[in-house]
Amino acid sequence: MKTLNELKLAKELIRFPSITPTDAGVMKFLEKKLKKLGFKTKILEFKEKGFQPVKNLYARLGSKEPNFMFAGHVDIVPPGNIKDWTINPFKPSIKKGHLIGRGANDMKSSVAAFVSAVSTFLSKNKKFNGSISLLITGDEEGDAVNGTKKVVDYLKKRKEKINFCLVGEPTNPNKLGEMIKIGRRGSLTGKLNIFGQQGHVAYPHRANNPSTIIVKILKELKDIKFDRGSKNFQPTNLEVTKININNNADNVIPAMAEATFNIRFNNKHSSNSIKNRLNKIFKKITKKNRSKFKIDYRVSGEAFLTKPNETTHMIQNIIKKVTKIKPKLSTTGGTSDLRFIRKISPGLEFGLVGKTMHKVDEAVSLKDLKNLKKIYENILINYLK
Repeated sequence: MKTLNELKLAKELIRFPSITPTDAGVMKFLEKKLKKLGFKTKILEFKEKGFQPVKNLYARLGSKEPNFMFAGHVDIVPPGNIKDWTINPFKPSIKKGHLIGRGANDMKSSVAAFVSAVSTFLSKNKKFNGSISLLITGDEEGDAVNGTKKVVDYLKKRKEKINFCLVGEPTNPNKLGEMIKIGRRGSLTGKLNIFGQQGHVAYPHRANNPSTIIVKILKELKDIKFDRGSKNFQPTNLEVTKININNNADNVIPAMAEATFNIRFNNKHSSNSIKNRLNKIFKKITKKNRSKFKIDYRVSGEAFLTKPNETTHMIQNIIKKVTKIKPKLSTTGGTSDLRFIRKISPGLEFGLVGKTMHKVDEAVSLKDLKNLKKIYENILINYLK
């Protein structure tokens, strides 16, 4: 069996302009590669009203347990102004020991590394104890509605058992081997509208200024000390991201003010417990100031933690052996698709150095790419022995 080279495959994937949620043919390309390796594959296209349809790929080789799954995404963010790049972002190029192109870092190179690792593993291990599966989505950088979330629902309905999952997101701040993500904070966004009463600025007693009320509310929100963090998590944090008063006249007290905030919360809370706490503040202050409020919440995910187990420590030891660095077990950063996968499987995230993700001249070190493939292959050897 001819093995797949990680660098060649990364270049091939980067050439597809799969800007989320556009597929651009990348799923069919990957499916063809995996079928040649012996995988049973299924391209899953999901649709939901109000969102664009998305193609995803689930592939499995073998029917026995344990089933080890690699997960990742091949959708990318837009390249921005192409003139700012030193190359065409969809014509990958090697410069100074780095592969440059949109998606090189986040995360087509990781996908290439685990597909290449699987092909090398299979060439050396005709028989192995278990199954290998891959979940590839085209909706990680977008709305995350028709992607991994729906693939997980599909796998649950099929009673497909996943014993452990490794997501290949860029997890390392500066050097390959520094960090494994074993969980993530939850994310809750709130859009708050305060309704006052419009009036003339010279006669404030005849009006009720919502901007004054929203400032009081936002100050109280910022003053909340949710917790001090925990062994595995940073303290819960709230940030105000938008304040808007749509008023074109300087001599008019507005009728409405709005603000948006985001809370990254640890596993001492749920999105519901936080909503209940905030709603009490909104009711208290608006009632006191004879006004009304409307709040819309959007939950991107709940906080979760995969408690370190035998597999976690095995992966940690392999990374240390290859990189000479013992990776820290962390929950820092934003959300990832592991928030959906953890409903059917324990898992962790380990991938490349994330310094250039979403940037102009996004790049991956060729040495890191080679070592990541080696790490993924050794994980398979140890897990499926």
